[in-house]
This record gives sequence, C-alpha cells and structure tokens, in this order.
Amino acid sequence: MTTYLHPEAIVETDWLEAHLDDPALRVFDCTVHLLYDEAPPGKPYKIKSGREDYDRGHIPGADFLDLQGELSDNDSPLSFTLPSAEHFAAAMARHGVGDGTRVVLYSSTSPQWATRVWWMLRAFGFDDAALLNGGFQKWQAEGRAVSTAAAKPVSPATFKPAPRPRLFTGQDEVRQAIGATAVCTINALSPELHRGENARYGRPGRIPGSSNVPALGLVNPDDNTFLAPDAAAALFEAAGAARQDRVIVYCGGGIAATLDAFLMFQLGYEDVTIYDGSMGQWAKDAALPMEVG
Repeated sequence: MTTYLHPEAIVETDWLEAHLDDPALRVFDCTVHLLYDEAPPGKPYKIKSGREDYDRGHIPGADFLDLQGELSDNDSPLSFTLPSAEHFAAAMARHGVGDGTRVVLYSSTSPQWATRVWWMLRAFGFDDAALLNGGFQKWQAEGRAVSTAAAKPVSPATFKPAPRPRLFTGQDEVRQAIGATAVCTINALSPELHRGENARYGRPGRIPGSSNVPALGLVNPDDNTFLAPDAAAALFEAAGAARQDRVIVYCGGGIAATLDAFLMFQLGYEDVTIYDGSMGQWAKDAALPMEVG
C-alpha cells in the first residue's frame, strides 16, 4: 500500500482548528483568480488577487499572501516569476515567518495557489510548512468558524534563505531534456491544452515528449482534498515517471505544476523541478519545438 511520506506537510481541518491559538503558527490564504474571459491582448488570462475573498471571510487569525503582488518578480514579462531570495525573504519576514514558526497554507479555490507558496518556501530552505487538506472549501463545508477580522498582528521575523536551486529550472534544461532517457517531463495543464486544442498561451501544444498529469485531477472533486496515495501514484507511474528520474513539471505559469510536484514529493520522488517559465515562455518562442495531438 502506497503512503504519503511527509504527513507533516499536510494538515487536516480538525488539527488546524485545534491549533489556531498556537503563537508560533502562521496561517495564510494564498488565493488567486485567473480570469480567462477578461484576458488583455497577448495575455492568456487576467490575474485577480484573492484579497476580496479573504476580506469576505477567512480562517480566524489567517493572513493574506498576494502571490503576484508580493511573492513574484514583477519586473519579469511573465506572470508569477520566482523572485530573488532576498525579495522572498523580506516578504516572509514581514509576515512573521522565520525560525521557530510553523506555516499552514490554503486557498479558497484550487490548492495549486497554496502549493506554489509551499514549493517556494521549500526552494528557499524553509521546511516547516504544510498544506490544509481540502482548503477553505472543506473548512466552510464542515461549519468551522470564519472571520472577517484583520489578521492577528505578528512581529517581523528573520527569514534566512538557504536556496535549493534544483527545485526550479529554465528553458535550457527543458530543451536539453527532450528525448533524454533519465528525465521525465510532465505537463500539469488540462488534457485539451496538452493535446493542442486550445491556443491560450500562443502556439498550441506541449513540450515534445512530455506526459500529461493534470493538476486538477489530483484533487477529489467532492471535498477538494488530495487524492489517496495509491491513486496519485498510479497517475504518475502511467505518465512514465520513475522515482530515480529527474522530473520536470510545467504548466502555464509554474503554478499548477507545483500541485503535481508536491504530491510527487509526498510519493518519494527526490529530484523534481518546476519549469518556472512554463508555456507562458515556451509557446512564445518560435525557435522552441511544439508537439500536438
């Protein structure tokens, strides 16, 4: 029987409710909305912060993280680009995250927004973070307390980044991995985008040779929780991912890919990386190959 190997990185709603008053705990709503019907010219979507969702109701004591506004490189032409270690550390420190703190992340929509922050924390050397299984949807469905109050005040912390550069990669490694036998490249986008039936990112299609494990298929639709370990493992094995491989995961902007990567981490894949530019970068470069069908 397959099990998730890092249960400390997934917390349940009852555990969180019982620990909300822990002074070392930092809880964050990471919600973002992608508005496809309002996309500006040349862009795949319009980004809308989930701050309004947070203001309407959140887990008591939780703070809000603006993923694009404060945790991305806003000088990049691409959305959600990984910021510098110094930028990320300063943002986390402002929110009271540092030595001796425990972080729990959630979203009111897809867990991919929380897994993106979790993966960045890990990439910058912070390991005491967890995802709320089922997110805010499950929390509300169970009738647990919801607050509209401001986040509980915290003192600035000292966040000391210890970067793990292999957790993110760029297009050079992705290009070199095409056809490589010891590398598995996985697309976390929807099947229709993977097949090239939608040109949302410019040129339709996928990185040649990549397999498809849609991020949305890794979540139970009834309660927004993560798939059982056996079910998730079967999807990655069917995609050709071996635990000894270097695994590159991509999507549109390095967000959905982190949901795949998080569960692969849980399943014992030890060399998983996120192609941060993903299709937002790859599809725009006519010199890079695309595959359809």
